[in-house]
Amino acid sequence: MIKTLAKSIREYKLPSILSPLFVSGEVVLECLIPFIIARLVDTIEQSVKDGVVVDQNLLGKILIFGAILIGMSLLSLACGALAGMFCAKAASGYAKNLRKDLYYKVQEFSFENIDKFSTPSLVTRMTTDVNNVQFAYMMIIRTAIRSPMMMVFSFIMAFAMGGNLAWIFVAVVPPLAAVLFFIMWKAMPLFHRVFKKYDNLNESIQENVKGIRVVKSYVREEHEKEKFDRAATDVQIDFTKAERILAWNNPAMQLCFYGVLSSILFIGSYLILKAANVDLILAADPNALTVGKVSQLIVYGMQILMSLMMFSMIFAMVTMSIESARRICEVLQEEPTLHSPENAIHEVADGSIDFCDVSFKYSATAERNVLEDIELHIQSGETIGIIGGTGSSKTSLVNLISRLYDVTKGRVKVGGHDVREYDLESLRNQVAVVLQKNELFSGTIKDNLRWGNPDATDEELVEACKLAQADEFIQSFPDKYDTRIEQGGTNVSGGQKQRLCIARALLKKPKILILDDSTSAVDTHTDALIRKAFREYIPSTTKIIIAQRTSSVEDADRIVIMEAGRIVAVGTHDELLYHNPIYTEVYTTQNKGGKAISSLDQMNEEKGGDDNG
Repeated sequence: MIKTLAKSIREYKLPSILSPLFVSGEVVLECLIPFIIARLVDTIEQSVKDGVVVDQNLLGKILIFGAILIGMSLLSLACGALAGMFCAKAASGYAKNLRKDLYYKVQEFSFENIDKFSTPSLVTRMTTDVNNVQFAYMMIIRTAIRSPMMMVFSFIMAFAMGGNLAWIFVAVVPPLAAVLFFIMWKAMPLFHRVFKKYDNLNESIQENVKGIRVVKSYVREEHEKEKFDRAATDVQIDFTKAERILAWNNPAMQLCFYGVLSSILFIGSYLILKAANVDLILAADPNALTVGKVSQLIVYGMQILMSLMMFSMIFAMVTMSIESARRICEVLQEEPTLHSPENAIHEVADGSIDFCDVSFKYSATAERNVLEDIELHIQSGETIGIIGGTGSSKTSLVNLISRLYDVTKGRVKVGGHDVREYDLESLRNQVAVVLQKNELFSGTIKDNLRWGNPDATDEELVEACKLAQADEFIQSFPDKYDTRIEQGGTNVSGGQKQRLCIARALLKKPKILILDDSTSAVDTHTDALIRKAFREYIPSTTKIIIAQRTSSVEDADRIVIMEAGRIVAVGTHDELLYHNPIYTEVYTTQNKGGKAISSLDQMNEEKGGDDNG
C-alpha cells in the first residue's frame, strides 16, 4: 500500500525531504534553548551572594547569553517557517497527484472494472479519502518527524541535567503506549465501517440531485429527506463512537503531564532543599540539582509530553487515514481488464461485423450467459435493425462491437479482424454509439458536438446537425450554436438531446454507427427523416438501430429479433411480418390506430412544437 501511494509524490520529493530537514533543525534548537537558559540561571545564581553581585562581568555574560538565545530563537523560527512552507507544498501537491492518478486510472477502466465501484464511492475516494491521506502525509513529513526527535533530544537533555530524576519521564511512556494501542484497536473497525456509509450518503445526494425533477413531480421530497437523514445519521453514529474513543487521548495525556510535573516539582524541590541543608554547593558537586536545572527539567518534561500528545494526534489521524489509503489503493491497484495487444491493428478496413458463435456473461462468477450462441454476419454499409423485449440483451450485443466487454466464448470481428487484435482507441474511433440516455456536458453546443471531432469546422457541425435533424431547433436559439448547455443537458428536451448526440456521433465519421434506442424521444416523422439522411449521406457506414418501434427499423436491410439473449429470427420487414409471430404481434399492436398517431405527429410538426417537451 505504501509503495503504491508513494508513486504519487513524484515532483514533490524535494519539498518532502526539505520539510523534515528543517524540522530537525528546529527541534535541535528548541532543545538547546532550555539548556542555555539553565546555564544563564545558574550563572546568575553563582554571581549573586546574599543579594550582592560578586562577579563584575555578570552583565556582559547576561548580554552574551541573551544574544545567543535571540539568535537561536530566530534561527528556530526560520527553520519552523521553512518546514511549514515545504510541508504545505509537498502535501497539497501530493494530494493533487493522487487525485489525478485516481482520475486517470478510472479513465483506463473497462466497463467491467467500473462495475466494481459505484459512482458515489469513486467520488468519495477522490475527495474525502484523498483529504484524509493528505492530512496524514502532512503530519508524517513534519509532525511525525518532530515528535520522536523532540522526545529523544528532550530525554537526552533531561538525563544530562536531571540525572536519575529523568526516569520519571520514561516511566510514563508504557501506560501511554497502552492507551494508544487500545484506541487503535477499538477505532479502526469503526473507521472501516464509516467510509462505506459515506458512500451511501453520497449516493443519496447524487440520486436526489440528478433526479430532482422526478422527485418533485412525484412529490417525494419528504421521502428523500428521510432517506438522506438515515444515511447522515448512520455516518454520525459511527463517527461519534470513533471520536468518543479518540477523545481518551487528551485526558490520558493531561493526567500524565500533571503527574510528571507534580513529581518533578516535589522531588526536585526536596533534593535542592536537602542539598542546601548540608551546604552542598555547585562547585563541590557539579551534578547536584539547581533551581535552573529543575526549572528547565520541567520544560523538557513539557516538551516530552507535548511530543507524546502530538504523536497521539498523528496516531489518530493515521488511524483514520489508513482506511482511506486502502480504498484509494483499491482503485490504483485495479488492473484494466481490457488492453490493446502488442502489434495491434490501427486501421479498420470497413464496417463489416461478424459474431461467430458468441456467448457472453458480465462476470466469471455469473451463473448464466446474457448472450448465448450468437451467430450474425453484417456486411459493410448494411442497415440492421434490432428489436426485442426488455432484458433481451440488445445493448449487451452491441457493446461487444466496440469491445467495451470481451466475449466469454467465440469471436467478434470488425473489418475482418477479431476486435481483440485492434488498438482500443483506433477501434472505438471507428464505432460511434448513441445511447438512449446519452450525456451532454456543460459548455456550448459547439463544444459538445466537437466531442465527436475536435477539429471539426463550423460547416461540418452544421452539416452533421442537419443530418440529425437538429439544425432547425438550434437556429431557433438566440445564440444558435454558441448556446450554452447546462450540466447534463438540463436546458434542452430529451428529443433535442438525442439529436445533438446523433450529430456528435456523425462527426466522428465512423465506419459503424450504433443507435441504441436513441430516437425514442423524437416523433416518428423526425425519426424517418433521420433514417432517410443516413441512407442518402452515409451509405457506406454500417448502421445498427436498436428500437422499440417497428417503424424505426422497417426499412432496414435486415431486422434481428432477440429474446432472452438469443437471436430467434433474422429477416426483412416483410419476411418477418408474414413468418415471425413475435414481430407480427409487435407491429400489429403498435400500428393499431396508426392513422391517428401519424396525424398527431403531423400536427405537432406543423405547429413547430417540441416533440419531447
